[in-house]
Amino acid sequence: MSSPPQAEIKFRAQNQLSELFAALDSGTGQEVRRMLKTLTPQSIAQLLESSPPRIRQVLWNLIDRDVEGEVLQELTDEVRSQILDTLDTEEMVEIMEGLDADDIADILQQLPERVVSEVLSAMSETDRLRVESVLAYDENTAGGLMDTDTISVRPNLSLDVVLRYLRRHEQLPESTDSLFVINRQGQYIGLLPLSKLLTTDPSVTVREVVSTDVEPIPADMRDTEVAQLFEKYDWITAPVVDENNRLLGRITIDDIVDVIREGADHSLMSMAGLDEEEDTFAPVRRTARRRALWLGINLLTALLASWVISLFQNTLDKVVALAVLMPIVASMGGVAGSQTLTVVIRGMALGQIGRSNLRWLLSRELGAAAMNALLWSLVMGGVAALWFDDITIAVIIVAAMLINLIVAAMAGAILPVVLRAMRIDPALAGSVALTTVTDVVGFMSFLGLATWQFS
Repeated sequence: MSSPPQAEIKFRAQNQLSELFAALDSGTGQEVRRMLKTLTPQSIAQLLESSPPRIRQVLWNLIDRDVEGEVLQELTDEVRSQILDTLDTEEMVEIMEGLDADDIADILQQLPERVVSEVLSAMSETDRLRVESVLAYDENTAGGLMDTDTISVRPNLSLDVVLRYLRRHEQLPESTDSLFVINRQGQYIGLLPLSKLLTTDPSVTVREVVSTDVEPIPADMRDTEVAQLFEKYDWITAPVVDENNRLLGRITIDDIVDVIREGADHSLMSMAGLDEEEDTFAPVRRTARRRALWLGINLLTALLASWVISLFQNTLDKVVALAVLMPIVASMGGVAGSQTLTVVIRGMALGQIGRSNLRWLLSRELGAAAMNALLWSLVMGGVAALWFDDITIAVIIVAAMLINLIVAAMAGAILPVVLRAMRIDPALAGSVALTTVTDVVGFMSFLGLATWQFS
């Protein structure tokens, strides 16, 4: 049976939300609790994120304690932080019971250090050690992503012994497709796929069937690089090791899906200068404060462009047609530059761009920009000549568009590299910097050529 289309799923979620709101308005808390019991943790998390803060807190209080931990790990960082602020240490420990170490670490990283210490000391020693091993690494590294819940075996065991060992477990860790083979020092040797374990003669030893094709992931590798490896090799799980090749844990495909989604959210929201964890229903004051910074930066760049225009005020007073055509030059440059900027930022995110091929990419972008600049500047020149019956203005706008589109392509290719070298996120600052360049160069070239011609 095919799965329901995405539009149907969204429609169903909105219906659920409407029904819950109606039940809350009528004051029937028991009805809401009953409705929540029929939903998965993922659906409950979506409902919480789709609710204003006041209703969100009411819904959280009606959720069964048994699923609170699973719901919590599905929430965005900001919404999760709001929920955590309402809990005491005992409640946090109870909620986190049964969660994977990496999920607990994700939650604890949002809490003040004092609260983290209290929660850790309230845990059992085994759980505390597992969580501390994950907290030792940055949350954006393989060590911060990994789950310490693994099953490992020695190479000298027979497959029959391994099978009997597995049957002693009540259940296997989620997304288990392979067992990890380690030596007596705990160092990673290779993988034993479950498919091979089940289809090979039980008398064969692990050493004879171990797969050494999968290289372990260093614990300090960035999560984006880990995601690229999963995408490249179609992994479901992968081992994580320390600098001495000792097995620390594993990363599963569900963790990688989260990394990819967060990366996509980051790219989208950064174009507007926003945080990828932005709460859709955050309070007005918090929302305004977060957006104020980039609005202020944009105002400064707009003032710079306006100052450039003011330098040519006398020319604009003489030739009114320039004021009509001026935005076209800047707009075309902005679009051309954004196309290049997007391609380069995407290539950098995928690890496809480096010093060895940057020059070729720059040449390609300049060539493509030159061809488009020539085509559309001639088209615009023809339009200007017919519109204003003035061949001089047509020539000026042709030249200005040629200059701005080529400069825009250069800026779009070079700015991300420069910003990355300065340790500034290109996705966050690239579009603002590019707009400044295309506006200033566009106005300067167009009005500068006009001033030289009409003075």
